[in-house]
Amino acid sequence: MDRLLGKATAAQLAKQGLNTPRALLRLYPRRYDMWGDLTDLRTLKDGEQATIQAQVVRAASRRTRGGRPPALLEATVTDGSSNMDLVMFGNHGQMRQRAEKLAPGTTVLLHGRVGLHHGRKQLAGSRFQVLDELDDAEREALLARPMPIYPATESMPSWMVSRAVRTILEQIGPEDVPEPLPEQVLAAEGLIDAYTAYKWVHAPEEAAQWRAARRRLRHEEALVLQTALVQRRLQHAAEHTSVAWPVPGSDSLLADLDAALPYSLTAGQTRVGAQIADALDSTAPMQLLLQGDVGSGKTLVALRAMLQVVGAGGQAALLAPTEILAAQHRASLEALLGPLARAGMLDGGQRATRVRLLTGSTPPAQRRQLLADLAGGEPSILVGTHALLSQTVQIPRLGLIVVDEQHRFGVAQRDALRERGGVTDPTTLAQRTPHLLVMTATPIPRTIAMTVFGDLDTAVLDELPAGRSPITTRLVPWERESWVERIWRRAAEEVAAGGRVYVVCPRIDANDAGADPEEPDPQATALLDEAGGLPPEEAAARPLAAVVDWAQRLADEPALAGVGIGALTGRMTAAEKDTVMADFASGRTPVLVSTTVVEVGVDVPEASMMVILDADRFGLSQLHQLRGRVGRGERESVCVAVTGVQVGSPAYHRLKAFGDITDGFRLAEADLELRSEGNVLGAAQSGRRSDLDLLRVSRDGALIARARAQAEAVIAADPTLAEHRDLAAAIADRLDEEAGAYLERS
Repeated sequence: MDRLLGKATAAQLAKQGLNTPRALLRLYPRRYDMWGDLTDLRTLKDGEQATIQAQVVRAASRRTRGGRPPALLEATVTDGSSNMDLVMFGNHGQMRQRAEKLAPGTTVLLHGRVGLHHGRKQLAGSRFQVLDELDDAEREALLARPMPIYPATESMPSWMVSRAVRTILEQIGPEDVPEPLPEQVLAAEGLIDAYTAYKWVHAPEEAAQWRAARRRLRHEEALVLQTALVQRRLQHAAEHTSVAWPVPGSDSLLADLDAALPYSLTAGQTRVGAQIADALDSTAPMQLLLQGDVGSGKTLVALRAMLQVVGAGGQAALLAPTEILAAQHRASLEALLGPLARAGMLDGGQRATRVRLLTGSTPPAQRRQLLADLAGGEPSILVGTHALLSQTVQIPRLGLIVVDEQHRFGVAQRDALRERGGVTDPTTLAQRTPHLLVMTATPIPRTIAMTVFGDLDTAVLDELPAGRSPITTRLVPWERESWVERIWRRAAEEVAAGGRVYVVCPRIDANDAGADPEEPDPQATALLDEAGGLPPEEAAARPLAAVVDWAQRLADEPALAGVGIGALTGRMTAAEKDTVMADFASGRTPVLVSTTVVEVGVDVPEASMMVILDADRFGLSQLHQLRGRVGRGERESVCVAVTGVQVGSPAYHRLKAFGDITDGFRLAEADLELRSEGNVLGAAQSGRRSDLDLLRVSRDGALIARARAQAEAVIAADPTLAEHRDLAAAIADRLDEEAGAYLERS
């Protein structure tokens, strides 16, 4: 790069991670402008680094009063309908020369950071290129041709990036650019070759060229990603073997459970249950992502799968992200099993199974006995938190792992239990990989599921069991004090009618950041959650709602006089949490002020009202999960989201979607449309960025589906990609070591 571009330019590009010519060629333009087409200044967002084309209205330089910096340039530019201010700082002579260049009526390219100053948009620290000053070659390249506008930094504006890219293009030919796309894909899709695509995307002579280039490069990105997923999936299946657990018959533990249920399975539970049963009855390791909206009955589906294994003499483990959720799962499983939740055989020969609980708070004596029973091969269901990942936990007949709320776990955590091996083959003494069932109540749009979890099979529960009550959602602004007061009167009415009320706050204590030990790592929910929030000035004026503060406020609230108020956070001990939840469920403290520790799994059928304070601090999936804590019984329920967000802001639109949409799958699609999906392979699972370039899962669903089918055909004919070396190299190039490890472990 130094030799091709010069040390100074190469050094600036290296700061953006662009260390090779190929990396620079993959820095695609954000958009294309035409000479003289002015940028719509209304589209610029506060805080962004922007490159714009505008016309100068006025410009002047002056000395500053303090002399630091010695001078500044102030200018105004226009797009023909609205104006924007510019400000630059430097020495007096430099600012005077720049002001002379920015003569009124001059068309310029500008780059800088967008901000607000006294309510007006301003481009600060800007750099500019007067288009009329370009030399003949550069003017020739721009006149009547699309002008690429690149992602840029303060020190490397768009026109400098464009110049560097053109320099690279001038020194390469078709033989220098690999072709990852198979010939049959190029022909079937009518795509141009790789060299032409790079040439046209960076230096198009007309709009049709850059559009054709982007279509080809977008397809390449989809095919490379899907081929990697398909290849990893087949490799895993080829390298691992599981025990086949027979589909239970009429004389089985599962049949006993089905006969004892006081209700019938939904059509979705029956369909998904059959899919899982067939997958468990195979030596190919099951890798299944089970999606279901809040309250769709995933727990029963998981229990029936675990009974298929336990009923045949195996062991099953359910991994939950928090102690509260683990305890809730154990209670839910025992409630579903009823008399079947026992050890060994009941009177009359009826089958049963134990449901064991292992967390960091399990007493030492109880833990030792539990570990001994498990190590002895006791056919049972083990529910626990990350404590299950300890090397001291030996589960020699582990046949099935169920991971609940998979987005709450890092990939390494989730994998630690699975990769330790499951059942030992008595003939060969080889370890057999447990089957894996991953559950989420955060609905994932199909295109994201195909892209992020592309090496998992998927199953969807898309209906709710009978008896679920509707939930009405209301948005309440903080400034409407009378409305906020009405919330607590409504809460008192719910309590008087036998209901329970959750009040959720984003912080534990007003004096700290409020990090709750049992809340998820923000990186783990980055894919489907985007915390929005108050503007900085509003946030400073009113601290975010905190559990400690609001528990006291509600205790002093006249409308709730005589009503018990509880408080729950992840900082409490397990015994304290159990006591708080028991008091809430029994009605001794029917109002519970909590962090999002109650976000998933907590099941109190009497709960009929959810109040979310500073709701704009939560992402859509979190809000939907919190809403799902009510409406779990026959009582009509309400969810109130209190916010100080500005009307028209991204957070406002997110909250409006939350208020308008109650179906989790529709809400997930709306979330995807409201914002960029961001990093699909990277931070959502591995903790670092690995952004898509041109592919957008919110827009390119049909393309991703076609690329998936093409990838499966390629891998079926050439599993190792021996005949597709350029495609194999593209996979290695695009998926770095850490993202590749994620693919192997997902």
